[in-house]
Amino acid sequence: MPKEILIVDDEPSIVVPIQFLMEQQGYRVIVAENGHDALDLIYKYKPDLILLDIMLPGIDGYEVCEIVRLNPKLRDIKIIFLTAKGREVEIAKGLALGADAYITKPFSNAELVAQVKMVLENINEEAG
Repeated sequence: MPKEILIVDDEPSIVVPIQFLMEQQGYRVIVAENGHDALDLIYKYKPDLILLDIMLPGIDGYEVCEIVRLNPKLRDIKIIFLTAKGREVEIAKGLALGADAYITKPFSNAELVAQVKMVLENINEEAG
């Protein structure tokens, strides 16, 4: 069964190419444009991985990450922040909240695919 990835970003110019790239890699992709929709989809589908922007309308990415990490039924979901916020303090905050990786925009497709594979392979190691 293919791994499921939730992309959370309010920029279609970011979502569309990432969705295409992830589908090419064999992943099932669902998309949310804001934090509220992301949480609804997380509860409904419990994806294997969330590609999460920080700057979102309503609930921001930091809050989404925190909510997921505080819920025992969701805390094993992998989270990669994918954001333009690249200052050290922002990266430190994201990782402190429990993100598995932090990628700053702009990024290369190869970097994104490598990070996704690495984080998802860690699931298999932990489960096995």
